[in-house]
Amino acid sequence: MPESHPLTFLCITTYEKGQEFMRECKRQGCRVILLTAEKLREADWPRECLDDTFYLPAALPLADIVQAVTHLARTQKIDRIVALDEFDMETASTLREHLRVPGMGLTTMRYFRDKLAMRMRALDRELRVPDFVPVFNHGDIRYYLENVPGPWVLKPRQEASAIGIKRIHNAEELWPILEQLGDKQSSYLLEKFVPGDVYHVDSVVSENEVVFANVSKYGKPPINVAQGGGVFTTFTVRRGSDTDTALRGMNRDLIAALGLLRGVAHAEFIQAHADGQFYFLECAARVGGAYINEMVEAATGINLWREWARIEIASGDGSYRLPQVREDYAGVILSLARQEDPDTSAYNDPEIALRIKRHHHAGLILRSSDPARLPALLGDYARRFAQEFLAVEPPREKPTA
Repeated sequence: MPESHPLTFLCITTYEKGQEFMRECKRQGCRVILLTAEKLREADWPRECLDDTFYLPAALPLADIVQAVTHLARTQKIDRIVALDEFDMETASTLREHLRVPGMGLTTMRYFRDKLAMRMRALDRELRVPDFVPVFNHGDIRYYLENVPGPWVLKPRQEASAIGIKRIHNAEELWPILEQLGDKQSSYLLEKFVPGDVYHVDSVVSENEVVFANVSKYGKPPINVAQGGGVFTTFTVRRGSDTDTALRGMNRDLIAALGLLRGVAHAEFIQAHADGQFYFLECAARVGGAYINEMVEAATGINLWREWARIEIASGDGSYRLPQVREDYAGVILSLARQEDPDTSAYNDPEIALRIKRHHHAGLILRSSDPARLPALLGDYARRFAQEFLAVEPPREKPTA
């Protein structure tokens, strides 16, 4: 590392995640400071890797966080600031700009947090996106409704995954919702609902170059699982297939368009049933949730958290090298469960690589060298999970820890 002293990382997260990122920083000789929520004081943090930990009270204004971290910087030199969760990216970018610490600034951050900004940027770079309109000018919205056939989806611009998304079937249904949103309506966008198969590409990016990518397909679109309940599955796409090749290329163009210098990215695309084309849905500069990291590692040997840490430490000095990549296939099955600690021991196929241990969740990570084996196995498991474990809760309007 170019600095003469050990790098000090300030890791920010208001959700319990990123433990392997912090462990890798410590393995590489860095100092690690964790800034997290007071409610997570007793969470399973890698405390042996932490040089200091600070806890934030709920709903603390950003200006107060900046003041607190600036006070900390009087006695501790902060070299890197990393948001381990998507919802902390604005805090991290604001702190970087205030303290002039290297890394993603506010403008680039919005391409990965604001669904409107990322769509406009992608469209400007000639990447296909579903037809959309900002919820600003009501005349523009009326024109859009008259010229883009429904149904549509009304999406919060700065939520993750399917949180807060509402499906709109006719124009008469939209206007009362906008009226109810009032001054908050500009924080939404309206987009054509495109039926299709949803894919995700999980990437490692070093100096604007995608040095690793893994293409996977969701069993059911995440919005269907989030809003209608059901069993979540995803699995690696056959390498070298037309789908794999097309999405790798589209993802590479997307990362260049959005301007990610270094780190990791989780991008989602949909292949429309109507025309077979791929359309960009959204991209986050983070590790994918729902045990996608564990799935990627099972298939390839690449731990996204670990590589993210190594890239941040290298910071463009030319020392980063991607480890050797294994080319197996992997999948995840995950379900909210009626049981507090569901028993998955009846699932005993040799493809099972990891049993997910989480209260009121049933889950497995599978691995195989055969790309056709996992979709069939996951389909069978999903039917059994629905009978044996599945619980359904109302769709979330806001994220939960």
